[in-house]
Amino acid sequence: MKFWIGGGIVFLLLIGSGYTWLGEKIEKGKTPVADGSNDYLIILGAKIKPNGDPSLSLKNRLDVAIDYLQNHKHVQVIVSGGQGIDEPATEASVMAQYLIDAGIDPLRIQMEEKSTSTYENLLFSKDFLPEGVKTITIVSNDYHLARAKFLANVVGLEADVLAAKTPRSVAVKSHIRERLALLKTYIMGK
Repeated sequence: MKFWIGGGIVFLLLIGSGYTWLGEKIEKGKTPVADGSNDYLIILGAKIKPNGDPSLSLKNRLDVAIDYLQNHKHVQVIVSGGQGIDEPATEASVMAQYLIDAGIDPLRIQMEEKSTSTYENLLFSKDFLPEGVKTITIVSNDYHLARAKFLANVVGLEADVLAAKTPRSVAVKSHIRERLALLKTYIMGK
């Protein structure tokens, strides 16, 4: 009986330590903060509502990007995201229209419309970068940036970041899910 109690305590300590360690990685993912030194910004896609509007998570990403793009006129943007089975359009096309409606010059926007994962967002967006460009700015929700930066490194890119707030309605679920996704990414490499 003592063996099972001791084993249970050790197991809980390991789970707790892993949860804390992954939480620290997520927090560190929010740096370095973009300062305009990179010429290319990639906005990672997220859910599109059935009516074609961006979800609140995606809207927050776009609003952070708009502010940044208005203050850094030299930066080009790649909107990255394919079309989910329950989405009426590609995430990239909805993002591009949102940026244009906010006054961002369409000539600054490129659309990557095939990706279905964060890894694919970065891998496929890399094809839109001029040869030799190895540093980018990634825009995503705060909880997602550690994994996005890790995956950028996997595809041969270095990144600084812009963190969008995570809506309260999905914050707890997103942070727990992201810990599992980050662990899987560290283990699988993508």
